[in-house]
Amino acid sequence: MNLFRSKLNRLSAKAGGRRLMGRAGIMLIAGLLLSQVLVPSFAQTDVPTPPDPSVGTNIPRSYFGPMPSESLGMDQERLIGPLQLLRSGKLDQRKGTIELPLYRGQLRDGRAVWFILTDTTDEANAKALGLNHAAKMTYSDVGNAVRVGRLEADTSITFDGGAVDFSPQRTLVPGAAPKFFPPKTARPGSVGDAAYSPLVRIENAGNHIYNAPVVAFDVQESQIRFCKGSVDYSLVHDRVVRICPDGNGGGTVTIDLSTIFSFAKPTLYMSTEASDPVVAALDAGTFAPALGDIQIGRDDSAFSAIERLFPIANGPIGKNNPQRQGLSSALTDGLDPLNVIGGVPTVALDYSPLWDLNLAEWTPEAIRRGYRARVIDEFQLLELVRQGWITGPEGARFGSTGIVVNCPIVFRFL
Repeated sequence: MNLFRSKLNRLSAKAGGRRLMGRAGIMLIAGLLLSQVLVPSFAQTDVPTPPDPSVGTNIPRSYFGPMPSESLGMDQERLIGPLQLLRSGKLDQRKGTIELPLYRGQLRDGRAVWFILTDTTDEANAKALGLNHAAKMTYSDVGNAVRVGRLEADTSITFDGGAVDFSPQRTLVPGAAPKFFPPKTARPGSVGDAAYSPLVRIENAGNHIYNAPVVAFDVQESQIRFCKGSVDYSLVHDRVVRICPDGNGGGTVTIDLSTIFSFAKPTLYMSTEASDPVVAALDAGTFAPALGDIQIGRDDSAFSAIERLFPIANGPIGKNNPQRQGLSSALTDGLDPLNVIGGVPTVALDYSPLWDLNLAEWTPEAIRRGYRARVIDEFQLLELVRQGWITGPEGARFGSTGIVVNCPIVFRFL
């Protein structure tokens, strides 16, 4: 284990990290996000989407009405059924992507900033623009975690700082089988400077905070016009599938998504930044060290900006196993790990796109007794922790790894 830790610490140092990772964080990054970047897009996963309601009946689907969430004249957002939460873009459920408006701003020195919008503390504007309302982001404005922006006469945003270098080649070399983690090499494909954060407070527009991940920087429209794909990842974010700029707000960018569970509801989210360089490399995101200034470990307490994410290191494996889940499955089966997260919009009041990573591991005794199975609910998982069947890595105390990931919610299936 000491050798394991030293290898990952060296990886973090090579990637430009400001701090060494703790034991839980090391094991987490060696599994969780590696699994998410090695797996195919959502279209090729086995996400447990709701079955056709005609299953087990002798009548076809056409005899059934719409899902409750699709009914008119009701509070459908809180009813069971599919619901797009980030409504500002066009979702492709089959491919697991979303096409969003592409915005162009600038730094004070004039360099172009190409970004998207996903969440805001401004509830009224969230409804108007189809963004997620995330009240908890109010408490993220500590240290360098939130940068300042100014609304200009042409409605563009001038950022006070924060550059992103997309030129590095993302490098990820898994370990030798059967232990694919820790990776032999892990370097992020994009790196933000000390002032970069996806979070921006618009000082002359109510001081509301927006989640505005940067997808390209210091380039002109003609350099990043990849409207049909074949993207040059030395110029744009590694999660970009297509990008087609056309002025300020006139273009689009298509982002690849990941799948998870929130209170037993299968859900889609996008991952754009991480506060650790190795995590950013494994998750095809931007290394944004400023996010590390956000207080972790406080979950839903007063003035907390974060929610929790619970990857399971050693869940059941097998592509055809209906119980499959976790990091081992993702690495061996080539499918999403189907992690568990806390609240999302319409399900709970504590949603935040800023996730505090908590690594879970089934104990040897739980496995021996046959208790290991798919977990799809936060409280289900926490009860297993309370009973001692799930712990932190290698029996360590369960809790935060100290790593923050920016992962806005996009869609719920139920």
